[in-house]
Amino acid sequence: MGFLWALIIGGIIGWLAGMIVGRDVPGGIIGNIIAGFIGAWLGGLIFGELGPVIGGFYFIPALIGAVVLVFILSLILAGRRRA
Repeated sequence: MGFLWALIIGGIIGWLAGMIVGRDVPGGIIGNIIAGFIGAWLGGLIFGELGPVIGGFYFIPALIGAVVLVFILSLILAGRRRA
């Protein structure tokens, strides 16, 4: 049950990051989950343990990390579309 909860929270974090950046996360629901997990890892490296723990994620660093990830992905994908 804990893994399912982590998938749900990871998806929500990825979705929120896409909403903040104003870009869709590539890959739909799976992309949101992946962005949430990678964002949690990235945010944890940068900010450490900060804020409430929801579904095994420190929410604030996970969200900030996911926003950074989605922003970087949107820049890379925009550059590919122009080329």
